[in-house]
Amino acid sequence: MTPDPAREGILCVVSGPSGSGKTTLCRAATAVEPAYYTVSCTTRPQRPGEENGRDYFFVTEDEFAQRIANGEFLEHARVYGRGYGTLKSQALPALKAGQDVIMDLDIQGAAQLRACPDADIRRALVDVFVMPAGIDDLRARLAGRRSESEPELDLRLRNALAEMEHWRSYTYTLISHTRESDLTALLSILHAERHRSTRLHPCADFPV
Repeated sequence: MTPDPAREGILCVVSGPSGSGKTTLCRAATAVEPAYYTVSCTTRPQRPGEENGRDYFFVTEDEFAQRIANGEFLEHARVYGRGYGTLKSQALPALKAGQDVIMDLDIQGAAQLRACPDADIRRALVDVFVMPAGIDDLRARLAGRRSESEPELDLRLRNALAEMEHWRSYTYTLISHTRESDLTALLSILHAERHRSTRLHPCADFPV
């Protein structure tokens, strides 16, 4: 994960409805690319197999509220009644060092970053929406997780359909098919964005 001092880091935000595979996609990208995957804070209960500090930073509601009051979050939102947020310390130091950062955010968090008053954040931002191939595919993916009851599954499906209406707000939309093709598409976006002229810090030999 060596930073590139010749350019600014990319803040790649990946969104998509539950079941779209965005978290798996982000982890796969950072396994093969020099990019850092941020770990979010959440107030939801820790699930079996999850590790604090790897999957999420699990905090109480009071701790979450205190971090908001302290201005520690780059973005935060309520999702399904639980708090989720990305600490500034998880992203800003890497970006300033020229390292790419990948974030798995819902549509609320992505919208906050687009409207961020910090010009450096807006310049670094690249947002990608992962769109399921179809409703049947989305339902099958949600059901395959086996982590929700039937009423919870129905709620997630309704919310997912509402989230999918926001794809036009994103710079890129990735139609999900297989893990391999999704990863190829995301890496293509990252590779292209690294060559965006506005990100470069020209050396002494560059014509200006």
